[in-house]
Amino acid sequence: MKGFNMSVNTLLRNFALAGLAAAVLTAAGCGSSTPHNPGGGHDMPMASVPAGANFNTADVSFAQMMIPHHEQAVRMAEFAGTRASDPQVQQLAMQIKTAQGPEIETMKGWLSAWGQPTAAPMGGMRDGMPGMMTEEQMGSLENLTGTAFDREFVRMMIAHHQGAVQMARTEQAQGADADAKALAATIEKTQTAEIATLQQVLDRLK
Repeated sequence: MKGFNMSVNTLLRNFALAGLAAAVLTAAGCGSSTPHNPGGGHDMPMASVPAGANFNTADVSFAQMMIPHHEQAVRMAEFAGTRASDPQVQQLAMQIKTAQGPEIETMKGWLSAWGQPTAAPMGGMRDGMPGMMTEEQMGSLENLTGTAFDREFVRMMIAHHQGAVQMARTEQAQGADADAKALAATIEKTQTAEIATLQQVLDRLK
């Protein structure tokens, strides 16, 4: 009987390990969006959150993803400072840079307070974030000037903002930290309004 119990325990343990391995493989194989495709989903590796914490893995992933997402938007806005010719494009770029710079520092502060790294695990997956541009796209934008730059900047920023809105909605639905969810709501509201303005500018520049 003792040998039988040991066999059962061994089978159960192996079954549990197999289930865990399958779950990990499933998570690793989940879909990722392609750059310039803000409608696609993206699964991030789960952070380790202490029991009883006031934040959860969704909060950590939101901050870790939104930081580089914002940093890319700021970089695009900085391009506009020397390459844009349209006054409204220049104004929007400055508005984006002014808003998102402080938000980056806020999210870095949360991650530090939570004992979490600023960079997400598997950082090479950042190009798969919703609305995230590839380095090739960024290089192409940087090489443009005048009206050609204005049009491409607006097109790219619309897609970039749509990705940020998607990420912000996910945080509001799945996050636990009140401050993180509040920032997500602000991002959704602000960038949705900017998308409408950017679309009007694009229509005018065509």
